[in-house]
Amino acid sequence: MNLDQIKQRMEGAVDALRKEFSGLRTGRASTSLLDPIQVDAYGSMMPLNQVGTVGVPEPRLLTVQVWDKGLVKNVEKAIRDAGLGLNPQPDGQLVRVPVPELSAERRQELAKIAGKYAESARVAVRNVRRDGMDALKKAQKDGDLSEDEHKTQSDKVQKLTDETIKKIDDALANKEKEISHV
Repeated sequence: MNLDQIKQRMEGAVDALRKEFSGLRTGRASTSLLDPIQVDAYGSMMPLNQVGTVGVPEPRLLTVQVWDKGLVKNVEKAIRDAGLGLNPQPDGQLVRVPVPELSAERRQELAKIAGKYAESARVAVRNVRRDGMDALKKAQKDGDLSEDEHKTQSDKVQKLTDETIKKIDDALANKEKEISHV
């Protein structure tokens, strides 16, 4: 396992975190708010944007134009059960999703959720670090790596880990600031 692979996997964790953060709403309607939602369609779980078109006709309203009339109930249920505090209202094949004003309580809740997302990203980065360190130990044990080279590589992996975790912490701080901004 080389450093580029480790860096790529760590960056993947940061990218996944940013995607999850885009789904946390701040007070304005955004199509990315519904991105993480999975709908039970045709016997499997599918992303919401694969069963309908998501639109933002006004700042406090999202709409989902469901393509298959039979999936309207499933889309409504998926949005309601997503834990985003949204209350979808079906209207034929269109599902209206009003985005309520954020209360102080809801802002705290969203900040906690953001914290959980950040922590799972940190765990993913630490797992990548552990895999990298294990690969270095194995290479040293097999005689492919000298002790000095092992130490140098280990320090590089640790430095990469620290930088990535700092990126995660910065992203979390920005998101919390965005959530608390009224």
